[in-house]
Amino acid sequence: MSLVERQDTISQDSSVWDGGMGSVGDYVALLKPRVMSLVIFTAFVGLMLAPGSVHPVLGAVAILCIAIGAGASGALNMWYDADIDRIMSRTRNRPIPSGKVTGNEAFAFGITLSIGSVVTLGLLINWFAGAFLAFTIFFYVIVYTMWLKRSTPQNIVIGGAAGAFPPMVGWASVTGSVSLESFVLFLIIFMWTPPHFWALALFKSVDYRAAGVPMLPVVAGETSTRHHILVYSVLLAPVGVAPYLLGFAGPVYGVSAVLLGLAFVALAADVWRKRDGDAARLACVRLFKYSIFYLFMLFALLLGESLVTGV
Repeated sequence: MSLVERQDTISQDSSVWDGGMGSVGDYVALLKPRVMSLVIFTAFVGLMLAPGSVHPVLGAVAILCIAIGAGASGALNMWYDADIDRIMSRTRNRPIPSGKVTGNEAFAFGITLSIGSVVTLGLLINWFAGAFLAFTIFFYVIVYTMWLKRSTPQNIVIGGAAGAFPPMVGWASVTGSVSLESFVLFLIIFMWTPPHFWALALFKSVDYRAAGVPMLPVVAGETSTRHHILVYSVLLAPVGVAPYLLGFAGPVYGVSAVLLGLAFVALAADVWRKRDGDAARLACVRLFKYSIFYLFMLFALLLGESLVTGV
């Protein structure tokens, strides 16, 4: 379906109301604030770990631009996915399917924020960071949302790169470039995303099946998904320790990353073992929740060590 046809479809779906009914809270919801909070935090860590310095006001502007760019991506994702959001229990109360914001309003909101965040970051910080943010928005909206999500069970593997770029954009806001260290931060989130999201997809597979989204549990089955979760978790554990092994994190981070990674693998193994009933669902929920804690702790430890050591 072309973008023009897509816009016509959303307009037809939205014809039952005139628009202009959304509250501030509805527009905030379009930004996916929970996802945005992770973007802000990881981008901030990337900015703080980068060599060199940036004026605090300009640093705050950079983080704000990255946050707004992430929110713009969320709004455009909701605009495009309004049809399947109406079907899935997890998303049917979002602003567009619930009738609080029209598709046209969400589209205009997302485009305006996208352009504003990229131009502001480019003009006030540097154009490399601005271009990187533009590419991140493009990757999430065009590559993941419009292409991969509905075409391949590897959607979250490849598309997960969009959520892994923010620390690199934060790093680039200071240095005007990227480096091995910033790529390692990217790689941690990139490897973390599949087991994190597949744990959710396992206990929400009915929704994805109903919406026709080819998530791995729908296409390959739950057993194969459990195998994939375990493999990615085993690969993630040493990647999480990489900042210490490469010398840009200290021993506190190194020991903590090992322990956190072992716990991640243990919970993934629990998901692999428990395949029926409430026990299986609970194992998936535990892994999903722990995965958020795991990523937060890794980046919090990196940030804490940099603040203590002044590196």
